[in-house]
Amino acid sequence: MSDTLLNVYQVMAARPAEHVVGWRRGHAIHNAAFLKRVSDWRALLSRLNGKNFALYHDDSIEFAAALFGAWYAGKTIWLTADTLDLNCRSLQRSVDGFLGEFPAEFTPLVPSADDENCDAYTAMCNDFKALVVHTSGTTGVAQAIPKCLAQLSREVATLETMFGRKLTDAVIIATVSHHHIYGLLFKVLWPLMAGRAIHAQSQNFPEELAQLLAGGSCALISSPAHLKRLPDHLDWSSAAGRLRAVFSSGGPLEADVARNIGIWLGQIPVEVYGSSETGGIAWRQRTADADESWQPLPHVEWRIATEENLLEVRSPHLADDCWLRLADRVQENLNGRFLLNGRSDRIVKIEEKRISLDVIERQLMTSPLVLAARILLCDQLPGQRQRLAAFIVTSDQGRHLLETEGKLSMNRHLIESLTGAIEPIAFPRRWRYLDQMPVNSQGKTPQALLLGLLETRPRLPHVCVLERDDQRVLFELIAPENLFYFDGHFSEAPVLPGVVQIDWAMQYGRDYFNLPKHFRAIHSLKFQQVIRPDSPVSLELNYDLQKGCLNFRFFSTEQHSSGRILFAIEAREESI
Repeated sequence: MSDTLLNVYQVMAARPAEHVVGWRRGHAIHNAAFLKRVSDWRALLSRLNGKNFALYHDDSIEFAAALFGAWYAGKTIWLTADTLDLNCRSLQRSVDGFLGEFPAEFTPLVPSADDENCDAYTAMCNDFKALVVHTSGTTGVAQAIPKCLAQLSREVATLETMFGRKLTDAVIIATVSHHHIYGLLFKVLWPLMAGRAIHAQSQNFPEELAQLLAGGSCALISSPAHLKRLPDHLDWSSAAGRLRAVFSSGGPLEADVARNIGIWLGQIPVEVYGSSETGGIAWRQRTADADESWQPLPHVEWRIATEENLLEVRSPHLADDCWLRLADRVQENLNGRFLLNGRSDRIVKIEEKRISLDVIERQLMTSPLVLAARILLCDQLPGQRQRLAAFIVTSDQGRHLLETEGKLSMNRHLIESLTGAIEPIAFPRRWRYLDQMPVNSQGKTPQALLLGLLETRPRLPHVCVLERDDQRVLFELIAPENLFYFDGHFSEAPVLPGVVQIDWAMQYGRDYFNLPKHFRAIHSLKFQQVIRPDSPVSLELNYDLQKGCLNFRFFSTEQHSSGRILFAIEAREESI
């Protein structure tokens, strides 16, 4: 199977016309229709000048058709994790056109079904530069990494050798995107080359995921961010009898999450460690002895550089046979395995997205309100999302704004300076405004000095879940007297701000329901009675999945507040 990507069209054309390539909203997409779509894309791209094209399409089947069609037209595809304006404009400097679902201003191309290129599909070359991926996710100017077709072919072959016998004819279901190397390999290239059907859409709702997993033999391609949020109140027992494997990548999976997934789904996740540049490096599947070490993939060599105990690898998934040094610190373990001990650079991961702290700082420095900026990753509680903290030395203009309009206004102005350049998940959640950066006796600003400036008072209430089902959760909340939000609101008789009540409703809504990403509006908002410190209140959340509507109310013996929070539900048109 090591050369199948070099002959991808011939491999797929050898299968019956009625072979199911995948599923789109319950409808089978057969081999004949898929290959026709590959030809449509090839015909379009064969007529276009230029070598490099950016491709973005949420539908995995249409994406694969465009990718294969472009390769057979001799084009190199550039991947981007999103269609943020800044990233699209950055791509414009490197590509000759845009394909698929980019914003209209970038004139994305989609083929018609009327003009088919009938030239023979000959095998492609090993050294054909098929793909350009990026190392720094969605948070700024990314480092472009070219991938030749032979690299991708060898990695697909490695995956089939390692895990193919376990999967057999499993249908591939994914919660991750195919716009990065992990999703591309596991969700698109590997299954299509092995003849396994794929689902065109990523599964964002646990209820739909549970239903799909119960439908027959399948494998789940996921990540820690998704797996740790699977709700335990759903019935996963039907899925446990049909699931062949669970894969996770993008960051280490917490041991208790891996254990819970093994109990609920009947499969302990196979975790895969790698990067955009290196491809897959190692894997592990935790057992009862809680072994945290990683086993190298076949033909991957590793060693430890003496400086900072950094990992070096040599692999067929790399562009050459040289050793490559990574920013991950490692420790040797038994039987040729190793332990990961964190990163040495200023790239961190939040929700499995690589975040460049330097890029955020540079973007903040473009604001006239800022003289200096430092971004740090805060320590987080187990099971909670990691958060970034911003330490800002204000300019005279920034100091004036802070004094006249307050901290919340200053926060909003700086977040606006990040919008469009940095993905919202990377926005700092904690802000500190300084006259100057604190320094030690050596004139340096260590992280410990900055982190010591952060508030330690709680920002969340004490919570107890009283009742819960698929559409409703009832909590008892107590806002402690030392809650951060009581500060200054008001000094003689503290009350819980209304904006905090809305924020808590949305935060706990996201914890217990799979809410859409984009907020749309708030309707029927009422604040009737204040909430005092240390006073028990109930919070009731009801979620209407079809309408994308979260209803909330805070109440005790009286009604405190209520409202309806609406979210934007995106609908996609079929492409085949």
